[in-house]
Amino acid sequence: MVDNAGWADTGGDDAPSMRTVRPYAVTGGRVRSATSDLPLETLVSALPGAADATGLPPEKRAIISHTGGSYVSIAELSALLRLPLGVVRILVSDLSDAQLIAIHTSGPVNVHTGHGGANSPALSLSVLESVLNGISSL
Repeated sequence: MVDNAGWADTGGDDAPSMRTVRPYAVTGGRVRSATSDLPLETLVSALPGAADATGLPPEKRAIISHTGGSYVSIAELSALLRLPLGVVRILVSDLSDAQLIAIHTSGPVNVHTGHGGANSPALSLSVLESVLNGISSL
């Protein structure tokens, strides 16, 4: 059964009522975020005061709720919210643009120097070689 707002009630008499909506309705018809595609392992955390934000749809409120106390990856949010990964990426980008959550990504590491971008930890190639030598000696 579908109500006037387009929500479908999928629960039976003995099951808790669960309302679902089509993914394209959650994202406003967008299939990509305005910024960029976020990797699955991107960590997200709620910024102070995000829980007090008003006028947010239930999906965005759930993301803020899950990220309020710790870092949560985009893949985990997708599983927790039972939403497709692309939808969660768009919602996270929207919340980041609204300055309600922080996105924590790691930059790629250059294989020749062992150093990453400005936000990644500096790793030297000699350290990586030492680790590899130590593992092979086991």
